[in-house]
Amino acid sequence: MPARPGFAGRHGAIVPSRVTVLSRAESLDPYDRWIVRILPLFVSDRSVPHDFISLEELAVQLGRDRREVEKLVQRGRIPGHRIDGTWRFHPAEIRHWLEQEMREYSPEELAGVESAQRALSPTTESPVTTLLAPETVCVPLEARTKRSVLESLIEVAGRTWQIWEPAAVLEACIERENAMSTAFDFGIAIPHPRNPLPQALGSSIIAFGRTLSGIPFGGAKRSLTDMFFLVLCRDSRTHLAVLARLGRLLQVEGFVDDLRAAETSLDAYDLICAADQKLEDE
Repeated sequence: MPARPGFAGRHGAIVPSRVTVLSRAESLDPYDRWIVRILPLFVSDRSVPHDFISLEELAVQLGRDRREVEKLVQRGRIPGHRIDGTWRFHPAEIRHWLEQEMREYSPEELAGVESAQRALSPTTESPVTTLLAPETVCVPLEARTKRSVLESLIEVAGRTWQIWEPAAVLEACIERENAMSTAFDFGIAIPHPRNPLPQALGSSIIAFGRTLSGIPFGGAKRSLTDMFFLVLCRDSRTHLAVLARLGRLLQVEGFVDDLRAAETSLDAYDLICAADQKLEDE
């Protein structure tokens, strides 16, 4: 089909901006109006190559050897896209994949992920100690349903005055739980939005709460959940670093039982910080 005037071919150099294209839509014939509708899709895909990362960048983010990562990609274990003969990876897909993978990781593997995420962090402190505060811990947490747990935790996190859009945060957490529960099989859940929320948060926050009794939260074999770490982050690196760190804490011998036995909010906060500091000192 011959090229239409004013539009570049697949490898052409002329690409009208979305604003320019839409402003001229009314004066175009039916074929050109169809082009106007689909052109932004192609412009979006090709004008933001930074949305994808390379194999080398992925290996650094995962804290693993490049050759090991490449083998996993070739076996279909890691989601990737073959573009012009080169592997490319979308950060959101990698983040969602890694979240699920980390549930089965050993402490050593989690430490590798955490270290990789913290490498570019402006602070050297643990992400848990940094983002958790005495006022964002609530024991007991007055809630009896999944929704009320999320609402109560967001209210607790809001004591920092850093949640700008609580309704958006709640909706994002509910969507994540509906897609796949964040509950583990030992009575703990780590609810969080599926994607970072930089527009809804003034800063990243962790809140913790323990209900008086276990409630259905999507745990395996219908197990009940009574302890909840709400993780709200403005960026992916912090999000993954927090999840990796919490995963390590949950595997520390005696930590879960001791946390469940904490009688007050301050007791729970001190216990979390002490266990977190012990990991930092190792």
